[in-house]
Amino acid sequence: MTIKKFVGKTEEEASNKARMELGTNCVIMNVRQLKPTGMFKAFKSGKFEVTAAIEEKEIHSTAEVPKTGNNQINLAANEDIQALLKKNQPSPATKTLVQPRPQPASAFKEEGSAVQLHQMMSQQASNYVPSGRTRGQETSYEGFEERLSNLQNMLEQRLSPVREETEPTVEETRAIRQQQDENMKIVKMIYNNLIDNEVDEKYANSLVDEVDRSLKGSLSIDHMLSNVYQKMILKFGQASPIDLNGRKPKVIFFIGPTGVGKTTTIAKIASKLKVDAGKKLALLTADTYRIAAEEQLRTYANILDAPLKIIYSPEDLEEAIETFKDMDVILVDTAGFSHKNKSQKEDTKKLIEGMPAAYDKEVYLVLSATTKYRDLIDIADAYREIADYKLVFTKLDETNAYGNIYNMRMYTDVSISYVTNGQNVPDDIEVFDTQNIVKKLLGGN
Repeated sequence: MTIKKFVGKTEEEASNKARMELGTNCVIMNVRQLKPTGMFKAFKSGKFEVTAAIEEKEIHSTAEVPKTGNNQINLAANEDIQALLKKNQPSPATKTLVQPRPQPASAFKEEGSAVQLHQMMSQQASNYVPSGRTRGQETSYEGFEERLSNLQNMLEQRLSPVREETEPTVEETRAIRQQQDENMKIVKMIYNNLIDNEVDEKYANSLVDEVDRSLKGSLSIDHMLSNVYQKMILKFGQASPIDLNGRKPKVIFFIGPTGVGKTTTIAKIASKLKVDAGKKLALLTADTYRIAAEEQLRTYANILDAPLKIIYSPEDLEEAIETFKDMDVILVDTAGFSHKNKSQKEDTKKLIEGMPAAYDKEVYLVLSATTKYRDLIDIADAYREIADYKLVFTKLDETNAYGNIYNMRMYTDVSISYVTNGQNVPDDIEVFDTQNIVKKLLGGN
């Protein structure tokens, strides 16, 4: 006998699922309404669970069995009961018969296997002796259907997943609801902090939904905040600063819109690499559009005692790299332009793609944390057509909302490398600190 459970939005839907899988001859044994659970159960609809059964096979016997009157036997099992009784009837030559010991009801497991059902039915059949008759006399089938019905009821009770005694008491239900109300307040507080930090509503809802699914039992605010904190840390991933392993020189391109602070960011990174890490470096600039762009970078190059070269084309880039091939790293400042400017975007793309394949390269998209999220999306999409990149965020000192950092990490699915929080060179730059940003997003300092 195959017994399965099916769930649907309505009883009819669940029953139809059972008939489609088990066949139209399946028997609906139990119907139970499932109440919605979780903190947002008020917004969810209930479902129905149907327990259905079907015979896997039938063993048909062609043997004749004596009948008394018009009594019929109807047995929903995997054996023909007439063959079973005939098998267990005593032979005329047998004086005594050792009967098997009846199996207690506890022998049924919750899954109700067909083997256990066979054993119990066989024992009931072999032990049954009608009133007024002895074991050696001809056996009547009267009362057997009642016993089979009792077995069916016992099986249904064993299969029932919820019993009345497991229902929570009024006090337990009240305590559960109070805890759910407290958890809801904490979840709302977390959600409001994320929205206040300008985390996009889509990502805030996703986090809150994950928290709701992970809530189990009584959780304090510390446990819930820890849960959200860990999830956000994992979503941000590890910071990805410049890696100078591999072939030298490594060529690093900095791209991004006008006014985000690319040139200042390059100067800060160059200072860290030369002064702190002791690397040999050269600076290149392709920003021939902005007035005084060359002079600004040359000032930093003179301070760092690093060579500087202006490039106008991919050919100039190849020549400059060959000139500085003994350096550890070459930092390239590209022209800032609007993401809507197709011609400048194409020029930058050709420059990056024209770099000799013999050298390793990395590309960093520099974004301002003060830019609107909608504009950041357009910028990220436009620059994705140029090259694969990592992210650098500037001007964190000019905003109190850090949600855009999380938004862009989720939207682009690329690593964040550095953040800057001021104009001082080289101090106001650091490798992206995931834990610090998550604390700020959750309302901490």
